[in-house]
Amino acid sequence: MYALDTNTLSYFLRGEGEVARRLGAVTADRLGLPSVVAYELRYGLTRVGAGHRHVAELDLLLAALTPLPFDAAAAEIAARIRVELENRGEAIGSFDLLIAATALAHNAVLVTRNRREFDRVPLLRVDDWFA
Repeated sequence: MYALDTNTLSYFLRGEGEVARRLGAVTADRLGLPSVVAYELRYGLTRVGAGHRHVAELDLLLAALTPLPFDAAAAEIAARIRVELENRGEAIGSFDLLIAATALAHNAVLVTRNRREFDRVPLLRVDDWFA
């Protein structure tokens, strides 16, 4: 399973990098959408006042992906990660923490270009599909 980060889906929607080609090489049942990513994408469109066409495009994309909820297991993992990273002085952003925990809870590889943040998370498998 692959958990798609916000930047990966943003690149896909804008046709940037190799994201579309890489997505096309994976069956839909192996593509997951962390609930926090859905929130970030919807927030971004709402903030900029995106038109109906952009919202409809996002709706179609999100409907094609397997939902990966931030559930009790992800909450427990997030708490452990946060403590460990804070103890090392390497904390990451709150939403990135929740996305990482969701990927770990669902045994998924996180697909992101934001290696700077996510490479700090212990046991998280990360792949960049941009290049």
